Formats: sequence, structure tokens, C-alpha cells
Amino acid sequence: MNTRIPPGPGGLPMPSRRLFVQGLAAGGVVAGATAIGVPQRALAAASATPRLAGAPAVLTDTRVELAIGESLANFTGRTRPAITVNGSLPAPILRWREGQTVDLFVRNTLERHPTSIHWHGILLPANMDGVPGLSFNGIGPGETYHYHFQLKQSGTYWYHSHSMFQEQAGLYGALIIDPAEPAPYHHDREHVILLSDWTDMDPGALFRRMKKLAEHDNYYKRTLPDFVRDVRRDGWSAAVADRGMWGRMRMTPTDISDVNAHTYTYLMNGTAPAGNWTGLFRSGEKVLLRFINGASMTYFDVRIPGLKMTVVAADGQYIHPVSIDEFRIAPAETYDVLVEPTGQDAFTIFCQDMGRTGFAAGTLAVRHGLQAPVPQRDPRPLLTMSDMGHDMGGHDMGGHAGHDMAAMKSMEGGCGASMGHGAHGDASASKAPKHPASERNNPLVDMQSSASEPKLDDPGIGLRDNGRQVLTYGAMHSLFEDPDGREPSREIELHLTGHMEKFAWSFDGIPFASAEPLRLNYGERMRIVLVNDTMMQHPIHLHGVWSDVENAQGEFQVRKHTVDMPPGTRRSYRVRADALGRWAYHCHLLYHMEAGMMREVRIEE
Repeated sequence: MNTRIPPGPGGLPMPSRRLFVQGLAAGGVVAGATAIGVPQRALAAASATPRLAGAPAVLTDTRVELAIGESLANFTGRTRPAITVNGSLPAPILRWREGQTVDLFVRNTLERHPTSIHWHGILLPANMDGVPGLSFNGIGPGETYHYHFQLKQSGTYWYHSHSMFQEQAGLYGALIIDPAEPAPYHHDREHVILLSDWTDMDPGALFRRMKKLAEHDNYYKRTLPDFVRDVRRDGWSAAVADRGMWGRMRMTPTDISDVNAHTYTYLMNGTAPAGNWTGLFRSGEKVLLRFINGASMTYFDVRIPGLKMTVVAADGQYIHPVSIDEFRIAPAETYDVLVEPTGQDAFTIFCQDMGRTGFAAGTLAVRHGLQAPVPQRDPRPLLTMSDMGHDMGGHDMGGHAGHDMAAMKSMEGGCGASMGHGAHGDASASKAPKHPASERNNPLVDMQSSASEPKLDDPGIGLRDNGRQVLTYGAMHSLFEDPDGREPSREIELHLTGHMEKFAWSFDGIPFASAEPLRLNYGERMRIVLVNDTMMQHPIHLHGVWSDVENAQGEFQVRKHTVDMPPGTRRSYRVRADALGRWAYHCHLLYHMEAGMMREVRIEE
């Protein structure tokens, strides 16, 4: 039976729910088309006959020209404008070697908007970092900016726009730096796997929608049958108390992510699941998979049914190999994994979103055209009080707390961010946070955490006790000792804060526009302590320098450029302030950053 799809805006057919999630088999950038000045009838014609522009080019010259412009893309049956680099979405893969000096000439061909490129995780001078208003003025329409820097590292990284919502619209790409010395592992071939999220909405309109109705995509609120089930399982009193706690917080335990597959189509290397991106292998080979999460708002849980994965690098830095079945990758993180496919001709690379509303998927196969079964998504997870650092009832992380939550909503005071000198002791373990005074009676703060632990060994919501071996921060150890070796001379404690209904996000309850810069002294070794006071997960990225994550005893654990902060956690990391200049420090959920969860860091003489 054929079902007519009702027309959407502009007379274009609206995609079905399944089409929207799975995407088009031939979805991608429409070849030869530019979105500037294209009439609506031309958009409709392009939508009817999508043509692929092809896989991203791999550019290896140390002198590169990149043109940022607007193109047409069709992933869901609707042709929409996208921001592309050299007409490609994702942008071309840049591949260089450690020690080389590169020159990139980035030209802005957009008619009305400035643009930028940030080289995520790359150590370089501040004026090359690509953050408008901090590093430089941005690249105006018709202008070209010359990026010039030496490559002081190796590994898997990526690049993206730092201008408004252009990253969401397609301006992101992979950046691979081959090591000057041989890697501490062997592989026969490799594939870059860049994950992202695509929306047919104008990204600015999506941001405005979240400001008006932050829970738009939360389709799975609990219903009366859920209450009856919980009464049978936990008893009347516990079920009623649980509903009461969430009601007093004006929150819902089903609110896992702000935006999910009701708005997004998830892409693997610019290909929707129906397109079946394929990476080839020969049986018995060791294949290196370079995973990059270039999504604007999506955490992915990645597994390859039938294959063990060995994680050998995190955020471009070697770690002691860890054998796992699954890993969670936050926006902006990268993981390098080794697999040895054998025994069958095809394996599915399955990357479900954290809320279990959709997935990106592709195939490892001995030849093109093969596809292994795609697994069912896992059951949708529910947040608990313990997930949010409020398990005052003493239940474990999967249990149901039965305490009154009035204390959660109280805006208790405390001392501000600590900037004093002194020993850190046991780092972030068993230390209740002192909430900064700026959180008290703050209309932009709707809850506070009593988090006292880093929870580095916790796989995270939806991954606990799932029968698979899941990667944790606690399982990762850098292949090198603390590169600095000094004990931090001081520490700064910052709280990740927000208001769910207002879609307001900040550090210490102070949004970026009102916050003073954090000032670091050039050359000092210092400690940053983060406490997540919100019910959301936040990947925090400090530009310009490395973040050396500590364990619960304050010992060096693993070097990263992006530190994930689950709700209700307290995590610390060391920083060597060895890069002069003004640097961005922010949540890498794009709309959280734009809503205020950002600070300026100044490293000064």
C-alpha cells in the first residue's frame, strides 16, 4: 500500500518518521548546486533527484586552500542548505605528519556571514586557534585567513567552525597527524569514522525552539502504565515518592538529551544509516578505526557486534590497550580502536544515541554491497537521583532513592571558586562541593548536586550491567607518565550549572556574557575541579593546553583535550599553562555553549 506523505513547508514532502531516522540511501551533498539564490522549485527538483558529491577528499599537502561556502544537502528527502568546505560535507580529511609546518588559506565565500575554523585539540599559537572574539576577528565574507602553525603532536583530531551554528550546518572534518616515530601498535589498514548529527531545521531556529520549549524532543515521559509498573515493582510509597521528587524539581527522568532522533538524522562519514557507509577489510587483518564525534549535541554508544575492540588512543594520545565491547563517545572526543574482523564477511558498526532514539550505522565488509544485521536499540534509560549526585537515600546507581528532594532545590550558599594555594589531598574523592555564592537564589540555576566522587569507573546511564564490557575513564591510562611532573600549586573549582526549562547554561550560574576571564600564570601547573550541578552530561573543552585527568587519589590518569562530565560527578584535571593568549573554555554541546556555558581563559606573563 502506498501512503502519501503530506507536504511540508514550501510544498516539499515531509519525510516519514522511519525515513527521517534512517535517511536516504543516496543522501548527501547535491552535486553542483549552491544554496545561494536558488528558487524553491529548483530545491524541489534537486530533492527529487539527489546526487552524491562523493566521499570527502584527503588533502596531504602542507599548503592547503579551503573554501567555506553554502551548498545543498539532502539526507531525509528534503533538500536544505548546508555549510560546506570545498563543497564537501563532511569537510575534506586533512592528513599531515608530526613535525611538519602547515599553511592553510581559508576563504569565506558566504555572502552575508563571517566564518572560522578551530583546529580541535591541536597545540598552536592563540591567533591560530580560530575562535572569533578571542583568537582573532573571524573571517568576513570575501576574506581569506592564513593559518600557519607547526604540528607538535600526532593522532586523531578534527576541525570545525566556531562561528554561531555553522558546525551544526556541516562545517566539520577529520584531521589526522601521522607520528614521527612508529606507533606502539601494528595495523594493516585504517578507516576514519566521523559521527555527526544533521537537522533539516535552520540551526538558529532549533536554538530558538529550545529556548521556548526545551523538552520538545522528550517524547517518552512516564505515563500511568509506567506508574502501575513501578508500584508493582517498588511498592506504592516508593513510586509516589519518586514521582513527587521529580515533580518538585519540575524535571523528568526521561530527559536524557536536549535534541534527539525526533529532530536529528545521525550520519557516519556524511552517510545516513540507509546509505550503509562501508569500510573494507581482508579477513585476519588488523584494522585501525579512528572514531571522531563531530556531533553538535549527541553522545553515541558504539559497538561492533561480533568483534572485540582494543582502544589504543584517546583524544589523539596513546593509552595502554583496553579490550572492550562498547564505548561511549562524547561530542568532540576521539578514540582509536583496533579490530581483527574474521569469520564472516560483514560486521555492523552500530552507534546508538544515548537516549536510544536513533543511530548512525555502517559496515565493515570484504566488499561493497554487503550488510550485516543491524541490532535493535537498547531499552531507553531513565535518570535516577543517584545519576544526578543526589542519592542521599543510600541506594546504588541503578536504584530508586526515596528521600525528599526539598534539599535539592535549596540554593545553599558557599565559597566561590577557590583560587588559593595549597595541597589538594585526595583530589576529588569524598569531598562535598561548596557551592559558589553566585548560585544562590539564581534564576538561571534550577538545581545543585551533592556530588563528591569522580565516578571514573561508572560506564554511565544506559550502559551499566548490559552484559557487555564498556570502556570507562578509569580503565584508560596514558602510555606515558605525567609529562609535567610538578604538583599543582593552586586549584580552581567550577560548577556546571543550568536551568532546564529556560535552557540556560553556565559556569557557577554566570553566563559567558557576564563572566570575568579565568586568569592563569604562564608556566604554572594548576588544577581545575569541575562539579556537575545539572542533570545533563557535558563534554568540557579547554583550548590551547592539555587536560590531564586525575584519579580519585589525585594521581595522573589520562591526557585528554575534552573531559566528559556526567551528571552528579566531581572530576579534576591538571593543566600546564604553557600557551600565552586568550583561550575558549566551554561545553562542547553546541547549544549549551551558545546558551552561556563558556568562559574565557587568559594565560598571561
